[in-house]
Amino acid sequence: MTTLNSRRGLPLWAKLLLGLIVLGLLAALGAFAYFRSLFAPAGGPAYTLEVAPGATVPQIARELEDKKIVKSAQVLRFAMKQSGAAERLKEGAYDLSGQMTVDEVVKTLDGPARIPVVNVTVPEGRRIKDLPEIFGKAGFDAQAIATALNTPALSQYANGKQPNLEGFVFPATYEFRPKDSATEVVKKMVARMETEFTPENVAGAQALGLSVRDWVILGSMVQAEAANNGEMPIIAGVFLNRLRDGIALGSDPTVAYGLGKDLPELDRSAGDFTKDTPYSTYTRQGLPAGPINNPGQAALLSVLNPQRKLSDGRDALYFLHAGGKIYVNHTYAEHLRDNDLYR
Repeated sequence: MTTLNSRRGLPLWAKLLLGLIVLGLLAALGAFAYFRSLFAPAGGPAYTLEVAPGATVPQIARELEDKKIVKSAQVLRFAMKQSGAAERLKEGAYDLSGQMTVDEVVKTLDGPARIPVVNVTVPEGRRIKDLPEIFGKAGFDAQAIATALNTPALSQYANGKQPNLEGFVFPATYEFRPKDSATEVVKKMVARMETEFTPENVAGAQALGLSVRDWVILGSMVQAEAANNGEMPIIAGVFLNRLRDGIALGSDPTVAYGLGKDLPELDRSAGDFTKDTPYSTYTRQGLPAGPINNPGQAALLSVLNPQRKLSDGRDALYFLHAGGKIYVNHTYAEHLRDNDLYR
């Protein structure tokens, strides 16, 4: 026998409640599905995020939403906060892609940063005036680099003694960060040069009667004169012997530097070698007024380990280059003889 309630079904209020429950469940499922979809790849191209000092997670999240790396900046912020990545984010570069899920993006941002660097090579023997162009080609502000290079206060050895940092910028290949300031760049090169000034090396220079700056000046002359590293101790020995004996050093590169010329531009017929400047070692005895380039380690060490004697035991006092060889002599007459024979 069928009951009255079963024939009539559920009360209206129950039907409405059940309908609301079903709608609520469907809405909740829809909202959940939508929320989960925000964690899916956004479909954008590969992108390198650069996190600068002071960057905030909201700024980064908006940037990644704009680049279609994530679908929602708010979801990324939520995920980073939940994982703790928001507190651990480091300065540097992160390689991301719109094919990554939010979880993958968060994992990448929570990992090690790639620090972008620019490699710049400063060749041995280059002058301060040559360096801004080198750095300009590497993407730095050439004028700002020039200003820093002409700030002798950045080196305790140049400060108050010369108008720039000539001689105190070490030639090497450096890794710089693209956003390094000109002052930071130059300070790094100056600091590298000063690692050469060890107590042992300074003592070696002092034993030769040279201050650190004198040592660098002489090293720059050796750097300019030598055709290769093997010649450097020989040339250093000649210069040291001539200094000791009060003979003018007679180095062509010092003349060129004093006249603001490159070595091939020197013109004897125009009187370049008789023009007096504080750098000319033809018109003045002793060392020039300052370094004439930035010497490398081999040139600096050659001054501390010179070859001062000829094979016959006499002092080396003259040298000349001819035909790819160096000829070294004790007397001026011998020097003139070799000059006539080989030049």
